[in-house]
Amino acid sequence: MELKDIKAIIDLMKKNDLSVFEMEKDGFRLKLQKGAAEQKVIAAPVPQFIAAPTAAAQPAHLVEPKSEAPVAAPVAATKEITSPMVGTFYRGASPESPSFVEIGQEVTEETVVCIIEAMKVMNEIKAETSGVIAEVVAENGKPVQFGQALFRVR
Repeated sequence: MELKDIKAIIDLMKKNDLSVFEMEKDGFRLKLQKGAAEQKVIAAPVPQFIAAPTAAAQPAHLVEPKSEAPVAAPVAATKEITSPMVGTFYRGASPESPSFVEIGQEVTEETVVCIIEAMKVMNEIKAETSGVIAEVVAENGKPVQFGQALFRVR
């Protein structure tokens, strides 16, 4: 990789407001991180769920009548298909082509789900998991970061 290519990547990072760029090709590894020395890690506490006290534990004047509202069914656990690189996310091979996958479509580990363009190279991204596409998280034609969720699979 030449210096002009690295400068082009830096310009791409500035233009698309990217903070991290990482790539590996033919044994060459490049990682660029904007403001690495200034970054702060903030650990947020995990929310704790506490069971509400039962009616028997509360004085009668504080007990609310039971609501007849329906209770939501538990949501099935999902897995994320994440971006293996920084680039531009495309759902199809070209603007005229149909998307590689749609919501509700079954995928396997080898199913191509999208393309990520990085440095004018179109990289096919495989699902690397089995299941059914539950959600398309990334926006077609927009930049994505390394590790960013692209799809959710049930």
